[in-house]
Amino acid sequence: MRDTSAKKFKLSMVEGDEKKSSSPLRRLKGRMMGKEKSIEDDGSDTVSVKGVHMRRNVSLMGGISLVGGTMIGSGIFISPKGVLRNSGSIAASLIIWVACGVISMLGAFSYSELGTLIPKSGGEYAYFLAAFSRYGKFCGPLPAYLYVWCTVMVNKPTSLAVICLAIATYSIQPFFGSCNPPLIAIKILAAVFIVLVTAWNSFSVKLATKLQNFFMVAKVLALVSIIIGGVVKLSYGSMTHLGAGFDGTTTSPSMIAIACYSGLFAYDGWNNLNFVTEEIKNPKRNLPLAIMISITLVMFCYVFTNVSYFTVLSKEEFLATDAVAVSWAKYVLGPASVVIPIAVCLSALGAANGSCFTGGRLSFAAARDSFLPSIMEMIHVEYRTPIPSLLWNAFLALIYLIIGDIYTLIDCLSFLTWAFYGLTMVSLLILRRHTVDDHRSYKVPLVIPILFLIIAVCLVFLPILHNPHLGFLYSFLFTVSGVFLYIPFVYKKVRIPKVDKITKVLQIMLSVVPTDYVKDS
Repeated sequence: MRDTSAKKFKLSMVEGDEKKSSSPLRRLKGRMMGKEKSIEDDGSDTVSVKGVHMRRNVSLMGGISLVGGTMIGSGIFISPKGVLRNSGSIAASLIIWVACGVISMLGAFSYSELGTLIPKSGGEYAYFLAAFSRYGKFCGPLPAYLYVWCTVMVNKPTSLAVICLAIATYSIQPFFGSCNPPLIAIKILAAVFIVLVTAWNSFSVKLATKLQNFFMVAKVLALVSIIIGGVVKLSYGSMTHLGAGFDGTTTSPSMIAIACYSGLFAYDGWNNLNFVTEEIKNPKRNLPLAIMISITLVMFCYVFTNVSYFTVLSKEEFLATDAVAVSWAKYVLGPASVVIPIAVCLSALGAANGSCFTGGRLSFAAARDSFLPSIMEMIHVEYRTPIPSLLWNAFLALIYLIIGDIYTLIDCLSFLTWAFYGLTMVSLLILRRHTVDDHRSYKVPLVIPILFLIIAVCLVFLPILHNPHLGFLYSFLFTVSGVFLYIPFVYKKVRIPKVDKITKVLQIMLSVVPTDYVKDS
């Protein structure tokens, strides 16, 4: 946390000033290029450089690739089995895939208004802070802090770890034939992927977005290949399995909700572009446009990919395999079926890249409001990337990777994710009421966020009613535990001794500076 009570004094630095002093902080300042910079040393051992901001490097195509690339990961190769098992029939499962796309679209419409009204990085965090700040100094920031607590500490790093585990598994499997590769080898390779993804996101936003564009194209081509294969099969009259229709469809609302969880897992990531609003070129135009185009593209791919699966696989065969795409490829591609593991790796790598990209931005945004240590808000003086936040996300991902089975933890927190989605819609309704005169480049019809809120409430409570277990209680207790950190460190602003010294050392080691300008006291 930042010490605002210390005496502050201003230093004026120009290019080449590092020759005048051997101070590590001055050498760090001297690395700034260009015109004169106004730099402050506030006594708390942090450096502030006026004019240092993350560049707007994310174009419309980059935004489409970021959202679509994050959504199209390993989910389309894993979720179809869960959707079919819980929905009970082929026709019902296809309807759920469409419904999940529509639900994501409703959320995206609402998020588009929030993203253009509040053009700050951090996604839901920024919206909670803006909406609830009017309800007092204690209760106002609390929802935003709890969101940060759950997302930064668990959701984002575990997501990165799981995706990299999937990449490692599919990458190493061909070298072991029919044998299962050793778990330690999978984890080591997964750790390598975590480090690689974090590294290129740390060195360059342009590199990360270009790679995301490549992964997006690669994974779309892979899905298009599956769709074309299904079209060819349909042209030969392969309608036997699709003809089963609604046979076996469940009538349980709870089972339908659980089936939607599987489908929505594959669509997850539709809100990721809102985390990087400050880096989007022309955000009032490109933010809603990128979200709409990417979700429509993904929904089309998902529905027709499932249709292709059902042209060659029966319901029983579908449920008997954990790798439905591989089983499909054996029927359609024969010896060329080896391309499927490669496609899965590329698809998941794009999801890992998008998860890493957005995960670091949330920590960065929260630290700017003193919700996290000040080192987390700093960006590299040359690369202009939030390196400390990216490294923290990678560190936690590696920890969860070592621990082992984190799928149970993700499942237990899934209902919290939708609770936060619902709370975001409440935020939109609050902001709509209290900012009626503010200019909006995009305004969603009021019925859409209300409908999405109702859907979120159903998705939160129906699975709990269907299958209550201690996992939900543990998730609730974990969220509540964030209050015990919020009270001393955020509300009371208690400072940990020596934290400024640690911040100074890390700042010099990582060559990072804050983005804000600390005014004279």
